Amino acid sequence: MSQSRLIEALGVSKVYDSREGPVESLKPLDFYINQGEFVSIVGPSGCGKSTLLKMVAGLLPITSGQLTLSGVPISGPQRDVGIVFQSSVLLAWRTVIENILLQAEIRGLPREESLERAHQLIEMAGLKGFEHKFPKQLSGGMQQRVSICRALLHNPSILLMDEPFGALDAMTREKMNLELQDIWSKSKKTVLLITHSIPEAIFLSDRVIVMSERPGSISAIYDIDLPRPRTLELMGSGEFGHYSSQIRAHFFSKGTLDH
Repeated sequence: MSQSRLIEALGVSKVYDSREGPVESLKPLDFYINQGEFVSIVGPSGCGKSTLLKMVAGLLPITSGQLTLSGVPISGPQRDVGIVFQSSVLLAWRTVIENILLQAEIRGLPREESLERAHQLIEMAGLKGFEHKFPKQLSGGMQQRVSICRALLHNPSILLMDEPFGALDAMTREKMNLELQDIWSKSKKTVLLITHSIPEAIFLSDRVIVMSERPGSISAIYDIDLPRPRTLELMGSGEFGHYSSQIRAHFFSKGTLDH
C-alpha cells in the first residue's frame, strides 16, 4: 500500500453560529489518511462524524486549521470524491444502469466512456444481469451496491461513506461488509467510512479513528493488524475481540454505551 497522504487534517475545527452564540461541533482534529487506505470513524451519535465527512467532501467549510486533499486545501465541493449515504438515494423511475449514469450526466462526462465504466462497475459489484431492473426490484443491499457504483463512476480518489449500511438488517449488513471489502480490494480506492458499528469498523479497516462525545475530538486511533481478505469467522477470534474491547472501553468510560 502506498503511504502517500491523500487527506491531511491539521487543527481542523468546526463552530456553528446560533442565536445563542457560537456552538462548537468539532474540537481541533489532527489526522491523515493514506492513498489506498480504508479508515473508519466511530463515535457516539451527535459527535460530529458526519460533519467531518462533509468537510472532507467540501460540502461544509472548516472553521479553523488546514484540511487538504492531495496536498491542496479543500474549499468547496470536491470533484475527486465519491459519496455514499445511508439511503441509496436511487431514482425510482430509472433502471440500475440509468441510476449509475446519473453521475455522468450531472458531471457532463462522455456518454460512451461512462457506459463502459458503468458496466465494469456493475460486474465488479456483482450486479451483472440486473442492469435494467428498477430499484423496487432490488433488495436493500443491492440498492446500496448500485449507489456505490454510482459514486465510483467518475473514478474519484476517495470514497466517502456515511453509515451506508445502517438501515439494513444484521445479516444483510454482514454480507455488505464482505461485498464492500471486495469492492475496495478490486477498485484500489481510498475509503473513509462513518459507522456506529464497532465490529464493522474493525472488520473493514486498516485504521479506526475513535471520536469523543460532542464537541467531537479524537480519543484514539487504532491500527487494525488483521489478515486480509477477512472472513466473518474472524469476528469470533481473540484478536478481533481484543480490538473491540479496546474501542468499546472509550465509550464505557464516558457512559456513551449501555453495559
